[in-house]
Amino acid sequence: MPRSTEEFEEFAIARTPQLYRAAWLMCGDAHRAEDLVQETLAKVYVRWHRRLGGPIEHPVAYAHTTLTRTFISAQRRRSNHETPTETLPETVEQGGDAATSLALRDALAQLAPLDRAVLVLRYLEDVSVADTADALGVSPGAVRNRTLRALERLRAVLGPSLRDLLEI
Repeated sequence: MPRSTEEFEEFAIARTPQLYRAAWLMCGDAHRAEDLVQETLAKVYVRWHRRLGGPIEHPVAYAHTTLTRTFISAQRRRSNHETPTETLPETVEQGGDAATSLALRDALAQLAPLDRAVLVLRYLEDVSVADTADALGVSPGAVRNRTLRALERLRAVLGPSLRDLLEI
């Protein structure tokens, strides 16, 4: 039997901060991250109430998989790369080292979307190789290869400060 709407609301409230963090790290933009989380929760909601196939066994993993696949799918769209900005709004720093955050965001932005997703899941969300492979629909060997290549690219961009950045 499908789960109730109240259970989904509790799940969404509890998981939104983690989904938003992962989304922001993947796309590097607060507004796109909010849209990505909203689209992810809408997809999870549809699956949450589906009678066929039974309830979602692992809703947290399902939500992260949906988030990652939605991000990668959005990156493939041509319109995704449009960023019209004439002036940037003033923002207030929420704490932490701004230079470190900006350096990490800029370095992640230089990676391919799948490489970025692999690093975010593996190092910033602390997801295992097997779970990352399941979330991205690739083999565990592909996750390890992409991780190595992506870290090499980050080392080229960030130099010796890479280790400090990954210990956020």
